[in-house]
Amino acid sequence: MPTRLEQLLSFYADDPNDPFTIYAIATEYRATEPQRAMSYYQTLLDEHPDYVGTYYHAGKLLEQLQKPEEAEKVYRRGLQVSRQAGQLHAASELQQALNQALGLDYEDE
Repeated sequence: MPTRLEQLLSFYADDPNDPFTIYAIATEYRATEPQRAMSYYQTLLDEHPDYVGTYYHAGKLLEQLQKPEEAEKVYRRGLQVSRQAGQLHAASELQQALNQALGLDYEDE
């Protein structure tokens, strides 16, 4: 029985232009191979810029990879894309992530 990742890679081989499959592969690699996960997120950012779900997770992974300037750019672009798409919940999450990355989160402790 193939693993989830093996199934996703098979789907990707059949249709390398499906953004959901690319996103799912990135998610699978995220914990164990963050650089490989980032390459799939980058594919989404480059080839499927309207896939709103990418921006938050790509930004968080960039922060994890110690690339705060790149993360900030991804969050800002994601804000534009999500607002244009009318996805206000995603925009709110991206704004919070951006604020946190910039040290502007004022949460009570």
